[in-house]
Amino acid sequence: MSAASRYRKVTIGLLGGSFDPAHGGHVHITLEAMKRFGLDRVWWLVSPGNPLKAQGPAALDRRMAAARQVMRHPRVEVSDFEARAGTRYTAETLRALQAAHPGVRFVWLMGADNLAQFHLWRDWQEIMERVPVGVLARPGDRVEARTAKAAQVYRHARLRASQSHLLAQAEAPAWCFVNVPMLDVSSSDIRARGGWVR
Repeated sequence: MSAASRYRKVTIGLLGGSFDPAHGGHVHITLEAMKRFGLDRVWWLVSPGNPLKAQGPAALDRRMAAARQVMRHPRVEVSDFEARAGTRYTAETLRALQAAHPGVRFVWLMGADNLAQFHLWRDWQEIMERVPVGVLARPGDRVEARTAKAAQVYRHARLRASQSHLLAQAEAPAWCFVNVPMLDVSSSDIRARGGWVR
């Protein structure tokens, strides 16, 4: 069975990022996203680099290995798809994923902090029009995210939190904002404490 046919009719959440390093907070929001948004699987898309960050992350193979150590779940896959496909921006990655896996329903996952600056992403409106978007709130990011430009432009496409389980089957544009108790941990804090050296 080919990889494309194996995932047909499956709903897959996509959590992209540098994972520099991956930590328990990533695991927590992944499991919450599967539960809240009715996802069959989640793929962690470990990016070669973040175009919005000046300093590059640790080597990709090191971040992939660390992510696989942290995220051990039969329905979660750690992927280097962006490096293999040669994509750098999320819209490009989504185009490539949909071409490689026709019939799969993808949902883009992000933290509320990303929603607040989503309008700075290249082709951000294409992302919203291409796949449903699930937003998980982190402490301190809720008000800023709710008033973000993307939230205002696509307010007509927002599902209520009580409808979050419908997101995976919704036609884009569709997005849902859910409040999730978060773990107080971040990659930048881990690096600052010397727990991860690039």
